[in-house]
Amino acid sequence: QHMLASRAVSRLVALRTFSASRSASTLVLATHDNKTLNPATLSAVTAASKIGGDVTVLVGGHECGAVAEAAAKVAGVSKVLKADHPALAKGLPENLDKLVLKVLSDGGHSHLLSATSAVSRGVLPRVAAQLDVDAISDVTEVQSEDTFVRPIYAGNALCTVQSGDAVKVVTARPTAFDKAPAEGGSAAVDDVSSSAVDSGISSFVSEEIAKSDRPDLAAAPVVVSGGRGMKNGENFQMLYDLADKMGGAVGASRAAVDAGYMSNETQVGQTGKVVAPALYIACGISGAIQHLAGMKDSKTIVAINKDPEAPIFQVADHGLVEDLFKAVPELISAVAK
Repeated sequence: QHMLASRAVSRLVALRTFSASRSASTLVLATHDNKTLNPATLSAVTAASKIGGDVTVLVGGHECGAVAEAAAKVAGVSKVLKADHPALAKGLPENLDKLVLKVLSDGGHSHLLSATSAVSRGVLPRVAAQLDVDAISDVTEVQSEDTFVRPIYAGNALCTVQSGDAVKVVTARPTAFDKAPAEGGSAAVDDVSSSAVDSGISSFVSEEIAKSDRPDLAAAPVVVSGGRGMKNGENFQMLYDLADKMGGAVGASRAAVDAGYMSNETQVGQTGKVVAPALYIACGISGAIQHLAGMKDSKTIVAINKDPEAPIFQVADHGLVEDLFKAVPELISAVAK
């Protein structure tokens, strides 16, 4: 046991020495749909810039040239690497991790970073496991090139994590970092080989995407959410009416989703989407810890609930103790188009 402990300490010291012996260089895995660069990537670039050193953006996809060009214009980006292959079209982790590992090996990057998303949750842990390093997830602050802050216990505590790994593998919460300017950069776009990325162990079957003219929930400036207090799915129409007047999106608590009032993609919370709009209006939401973890970083929080003891009022900037079925229609009438 003593010998194993000594080896572990020696490995940790070696990793720290190796990491400190080179300047920081971050590879940012871009989030995109092969046509447009997801704004979350701009937040990831900001997080990467706080680490220091060069920032390289990797765009892996199919027919994704427009995404690479957009990434090259982002302020703070030193270089863009583009890998174009049909096997990368849908961001399957079993294929994308091969590309990331190759680029990390060829480029000698000290950090791998991506915005927290469904893709990064699948890819980065696989990469970390194959590098035999830890994956540091959902960081909200970069203190130095080896020290990060991340929420734990549904956001009720913050944990400071210092990594001695040779390569730091990090996902960054997009709402915790300002978006880097989408214009102002002039990085070169280089093609990288993607001939061996198809693992052959998974394949894309199909997807069903709900199309809407309303803003995306994660990026909307205003979010109006409903909870179990809405009583049924039909009553959410009043929230849509209010959101439409304010140019916002509609969300739901886990309780409302579990009750079948709303679909899964509208869920806000620890196991749903994390949002930080300029204005968040919570209607009939009690304020369970799970929900607060997904919206408490909103700039202004307004709560409408007939229970004066509801926990949501503890985080709200403005609270209205009132029956939502009376308050929301009045609010709709008061808001100008």
